Amino acid sequence: MSAPWWQTGVIYQIYPRSFADSNGDGIGDLRGITLRLDYLSDVLGVDAIWLSPFYPSPQDDFGYDVADYIDVDPIYGTLRDFDQLVEQAHRRGLKVIVDYVINHTSDRHPWFLESSRVKDSRRRDWYVWRDQPNNWVSVFGGSAWEPHPSGQFYLHSFLASQPDLNWRNPEVEAAMLDVLRFWMERGVDGFRIDVAHFAMKDPLLRDNPMKSTLPSDAYKLNSEYAAMEHVYDKAHPDIHALFRRLRRTLDRYPDRFSVGEIHEYNWQQWAAFYGQGDELHMPFNFALLPAGIDPVRIRAAIIGMESVLPAGGWPNWVAGNHDEPRIASRLGKPQAQAMAMILLSLRGTPTLYYGDEIGMEQLEIPPERQKDQWGRRKPGFGRDGCRTPMQWSPAHHAGFTTGSQSWLPVHPDHTACNVELQRGDAHSLLELYRRLLRVRKAAPALTMGSIEVLDSPPEVLSFRRSLGGSISFETRANLSAEATVIEPGGRIAVATSGEREGQQFDGYLEAWEAVLVEA
Repeated sequence: MSAPWWQTGVIYQIYPRSFADSNGDGIGDLRGITLRLDYLSDVLGVDAIWLSPFYPSPQDDFGYDVADYIDVDPIYGTLRDFDQLVEQAHRRGLKVIVDYVINHTSDRHPWFLESSRVKDSRRRDWYVWRDQPNNWVSVFGGSAWEPHPSGQFYLHSFLASQPDLNWRNPEVEAAMLDVLRFWMERGVDGFRIDVAHFAMKDPLLRDNPMKSTLPSDAYKLNSEYAAMEHVYDKAHPDIHALFRRLRRTLDRYPDRFSVGEIHEYNWQQWAAFYGQGDELHMPFNFALLPAGIDPVRIRAAIIGMESVLPAGGWPNWVAGNHDEPRIASRLGKPQAQAMAMILLSLRGTPTLYYGDEIGMEQLEIPPERQKDQWGRRKPGFGRDGCRTPMQWSPAHHAGFTTGSQSWLPVHPDHTACNVELQRGDAHSLLELYRRLLRVRKAAPALTMGSIEVLDSPPEVLSFRRSLGGSISFETRANLSAEATVIEPGGRIAVATSGEREGQQFDGYLEAWEAVLVEA
């Protein structure tokens, strides 16, 4: 029996507003994505696309504030456009994953409008209401409770315009499971579940305890939120029973997939979201983000993750997404090449973020053009800089739009950093990604093989991928600013310095150089 597609494939995240604009209004859309599918399937060579939200929305959080779960916002097109996208993707062998925003809706969703109208509304209990707020705070800052003219407060773990659903109400669960069925009936292959562990809170709504000291690794969170122990406002143990019910819904359709956005850095707690193979297919593994390009931390992440995987649990890795600074800016350009080698040769399913394959950089957005509410409320926390338009060519607005202005500014380096110029250039990051993807797809050891972290000098990350009688591969990455010499041997299949491919590895690695060798 062959492995499922979500284990052998590589997933590519598309932020629809920023990928390709087909009608010149400066905002990316579904037809634009459809027009670029050949790039994804034939040029780059990925296996699945994940679409960030395209649902009707006031766009306070750019689609993560959903006003209708079963339609397409007119700025992105129509349901017919979506159906054509799925049809054309499947024709090219690409699977389609969509975002499933589980924790909250927009405050303009009909459910909330009815819930907030009067206290005895039929849908009052579809959201979380309380006479007095507890001490919970929003991820975006400030109290997580918003006063309402009805005299009560409603819970919002994020923006005040994103009220939290009450998943303890069986009517809410039934309605949200219907959403899954709606999209699977339209051919959707999988779901990325937004802030998946937030859906179940403490039923008593108790105050969170405070930490004695602010942690030094309060990673990408405001200090008010990071100062709390979040034991009651998310990840209540009942979440596991909910995920089992979600999984049963998915399993009624063949070959469907779920991956949950769960920022959990305790490995045991992270692994619990696999259940007994009956909850999430995968909880996202974000360990490479805080690890940066530190070989010690990456090595520890590999060993830590592998040590807790349940029987049958499948690993995954992420190095960038729509909430994080761009890899090329966060790590550096040579380091981005090494990270590509690591990400695409580790055991498990990799997820790539659009534009990282050409080394798009973070853009500092001037205040008057900032769109992200988080950044506008909390300077320095904005995520616009990693969501700028895809750089297709050196042309007007990087080939993203024919309009007079794009929704976010195009990075000024698009004339030098774009798909058109990098395609065919053996020294480019795009061509490195293409070579890695081709080798990975053809090598059983890289798609399904085991992993062994190898002894190496402190500055070098080395691991071996093996599977039965097939060719084994070793990744050897010098993650330092100085050249180094390690044990030689093996034919170089892929190298960040492309001219070395096909040669025997002599043990020499330049600063930030990485090679994939046939072991």
